[in-house]
Amino acid sequence: MPRPRKKHRREVKRVPRSDALLPEHDRGAVPEGLVTRRQLRDLGLSPGDNDGPVAILRCKWCSYRPQWSCIHPTRGFLLRVDLAKPKRVPTLAQEWALDRAMAARSTCPECRRRYWFCLPLRTQGRCDPCARGFEPSPDTYFTATAPVIHRLTA
Repeated sequence: MPRPRKKHRREVKRVPRSDALLPEHDRGAVPEGLVTRRQLRDLGLSPGDNDGPVAILRCKWCSYRPQWSCIHPTRGFLLRVDLAKPKRVPTLAQEWALDRAMAARSTCPECRRRYWFCLPLRTQGRCDPCARGFEPSPDTYFTATAPVIHRLTA
């Protein structure tokens, strides 16, 4: 009988904060003009000309260890707002293409119903009600009858 494998703990490499490659800021002490990607998205901006992060937003646990650099996955990366650009807006043709692609993934080839979710077409080849032989509930699919009327969902 084989022995169970031991889980190896990943070695944590602590770096002194003075040797860190990027400047680090605690939450609430971030200088003006630096934001995270989420904050950029809320402002309606994309990273644009930012080549990468210019600073690190330390996690809440590392605020108790001011001498060490933050290496946790919950840390954030800060970008400059002045280099950010407005988000690109898709054209109507791009939205139509996305809608047709989503319609192909969510329409059953047998009953021609378009569902609110993607169907397992690669494995099952049809919707679950068609595969099992029962009538689906009306709240799971669009109420349009066959042929499927494509509506913009993007």
